[in-house]
Amino acid sequence: MTEERIEYEDGLVYVGDVKDGLPHGRGTMTYPDGAKYEGEYKDGKRDGRGTHTLADGEKYEGEWKDGSAHGRGTMTHPDGEKYEGEYKDGNMDGRGTMTYPDGEKYEGEWKDGSAHGRGTHTLADGRRYEGEYKDGNMDGRGIYTWPNGAKYEGEYKDDRRDGRGTFIWPNGAKYEGEWKDNIMDGRGTFIWPDGAKYEGEWKDDKRDGRGTFIWPDGTNYEGEYKDGNMDGRGTMTYPDGTNYEGEWKDNEIVNGRMEYEDSTYEGGIKTEDVINIKESVQKNNDISDTALEH
Repeated sequence: MTEERIEYEDGLVYVGDVKDGLPHGRGTMTYPDGAKYEGEYKDGKRDGRGTHTLADGEKYEGEWKDGSAHGRGTMTHPDGEKYEGEYKDGNMDGRGTMTYPDGEKYEGEWKDGSAHGRGTHTLADGRRYEGEYKDGNMDGRGIYTWPNGAKYEGEYKDDRRDGRGTFIWPNGAKYEGEWKDNIMDGRGTFIWPDGAKYEGEWKDDKRDGRGTFIWPDGTNYEGEYKDGNMDGRGTMTYPDGTNYEGEWKDNEIVNGRMEYEDSTYEGGIKTEDVINIKESVQKNNDISDTALEH
């Protein structure tokens, strides 16, 4: 093995160890565009440890195999972005950490150049995700936390909350149930900070379908919802045993029956009872409008 200088027709220039006319051992290859490789070769290919620097300053330093980055290495970009970890066939593959100039960081598993497997992603503003990834997206089970104290723990698909999961708001409100494309959709239970609770069906982040709403004072509505409002057949029951059973439309009483301990009104309902029901309905809406913001 001898040290030689080889000039190629395409403008590449190699200076270093040569075996059988090919770079083999340690050497330096310079490229017409200003790029440069310094390190080990085997049978004419980069193989072993070496550093490849592009004209714009991008640099890979680490292990090579058959001409590609393979093994452990560090890639540094001109803007400060940096990856340290494992490579396979020229791609980030295995365990590694990517850091960004603004403090953002991903640490975990990679496959074919994308986050894949388990990992932790911390954003510059303090948001943090820890869980499973697929093809660069949050996919599988994970925990996402916000600086304001909000937290989601559950299933993801294509970077969206999708499947079963629990979301806790900064004010203590909590939803546990099904999600679809980042919104509450399916069956789930929502508990408000004051203890009010809804258990039932959801659609597009709103109560929709059959469900039960229980107020802190024990008042209970069981029946149908549409677009977030009591709509369809339902029964409102009060702590004293009084209950209204009938039809609702956009949280308004349509027709039904009011049962008392010693009597029943059917069809028409006394004015004070209508007011009582409407106050409960309004509280239902007030609780919902504030707690569902997320």
